[in-house]
Amino acid sequence: MPVWLSQNWGNIVVLGVIALAVFAIVLSYVRKRKQGKSTCGCGCGQCALRDACHGSHDPKNKK
Repeated sequence: MPVWLSQNWGNIVVLGVIALAVFAIVLSYVRKRKQGKSTCGCGCGQCALRDACHGSHDPKNKK
């Protein structure tokens, strides 16, 4: 096992950095979603599917 670790330590470090980056991105999306913010960065006002994600915001269109 120590031989395998010594031969692949570079790959392990790179994999760890990538895993941390993915974790940070997912955590950011979860936090934004809990705060009610858009995760796409452009807002929902001009999005064609805004009602599919968040439902209708117009009280007249409530089902």
